Amino acid sequence: MSEEPLLISDVQARVVAELGRIAPVTDELGRRFAAAGEEIALVGGPVRDAMLGRLQNDLDFTTSATPEVTEKLLKGWADATWDIGRAFGTIGSRRGEWQVEITTYRSEAYDPSSRKPTVQYGDSLVGDLARRDFTVNSMALSLPGQQLEDPFGGIVDLAHQVLRTPGRPEDSFSDDPLRMMRAARFSAQLGFAVAPEVVAAMTDMAERITIVSAERVRDELVKIIVSPDPVRGLRLLVDTGLADHVLPELPALALERDEHHRHKDVYEHTLIVLEQSIDLEDRLADLTGGGPDFVSRFAALMHDVGKPKTRRFADNNVVTFHHHDVVGAKLTRKRMQALKFSKDQIDAVAQLVEQHLRFHGYGSGEWTDSAVRRYVRDAGDQLERLHVLTRADCTTRNRRKADLLRRTYDELEVRIAHLSEAEELASIRPDLDGNQIMEILGVGPGREVGLAYRHLLELRLDNGPMTEDAARAALLEWAESRGADVADA
Repeated sequence: MSEEPLLISDVQARVVAELGRIAPVTDELGRRFAAAGEEIALVGGPVRDAMLGRLQNDLDFTTSATPEVTEKLLKGWADATWDIGRAFGTIGSRRGEWQVEITTYRSEAYDPSSRKPTVQYGDSLVGDLARRDFTVNSMALSLPGQQLEDPFGGIVDLAHQVLRTPGRPEDSFSDDPLRMMRAARFSAQLGFAVAPEVVAAMTDMAERITIVSAERVRDELVKIIVSPDPVRGLRLLVDTGLADHVLPELPALALERDEHHRHKDVYEHTLIVLEQSIDLEDRLADLTGGGPDFVSRFAALMHDVGKPKTRRFADNNVVTFHHHDVVGAKLTRKRMQALKFSKDQIDAVAQLVEQHLRFHGYGSGEWTDSAVRRYVRDAGDQLERLHVLTRADCTTRNRRKADLLRRTYDELEVRIAHLSEAEELASIRPDLDGNQIMEILGVGPGREVGLAYRHLLELRLDNGPMTEDAARAALLEWAESRGADVADA
């Protein structure tokens, strides 16, 4: 997003163009609701995005009609309707390529000790707009006439690319503390500045975010991470103290320096790694379809969170962080569990954090083929993300050192490619399966079969593929070394 203010004339021109595109939806809905004596308006994010020229196919409307009336008015127009949001006054529907949500005028607020908002219906469009988070989201287009309703100066704030609240920010954040995180999210998504009085209120009220459910906090955090400029949003969370409550591992990275034990600023290093991982995201197109990758980005953000707990000062004025990868993986898993992430996401991010230092044992190419196979085996389906994280983790300003690290990792990837082509590394298995092992050893299912399987897998990693006869001989040798009663085969 450009830092230059937008011209009001440009904003208006974009709105005209976007309204023409969505006219098949807005015109008919406007007529239907007006005929029933109800008000309806396009509202919030879609109006803002129309002014920015980035309107999608998800449209939000607000109305004087109750959900029951809205359902009746949508019959014969919508291809499908659903009422999963009925408790909040919302009826959803689909018409062709358009996803439409229509919500009754409402007001919502948190009780000081509640984790869920209470919802009450409102009685006017202006009242509905007043309860919204920021002025740029507090604009509406009344239908069917497409009259702009902007009681709080949202179009001016949008033109100047600034986030303000419709009323006092303290009142807004008291009503819904999650709006403080949304300030960081919209700043990261849109590139907008946050008004000083809003930042001040966020700082003063940061602790109030603790009454919001972990799931809602998680969802906002994900939106920040996958935004075009997540660092902008994350800095705001840290600077206001919100991160102390929702992601305390991040501000903890701002380790104190002293004149004797010099080391990199881990917090700044982490943000650079995140930015560099985003620059490498095109390598993950097969995983993401070309969009932002939360797992890769969050692993970059968390990769060094073990450093504060493992920092030690050596006698020779060197600071060390031994085993920060393992400690960091545990901290990452604990934080993601607290935020109610899925098991798959937790496992993927924690695995990347734990393995992000593995490459540094490669030296200048000293790894054997066996070590390369183990690197691939341990990375599993996170190998491409591990490539991205490892490359992004180089933030040295020493050009010669950076070039050497890049060339060395290039070489490792070439070796992985060659071994993969020859040995199908992505699906490494022993050269005998469980049934063959049981047949050769003359045993049934049990612990001995698992031990034999793992022994053959280690041989496969050490030596590469074996013929069936060689694998059979190796299995029998292993069994005899254990004193097993091997069947005559």
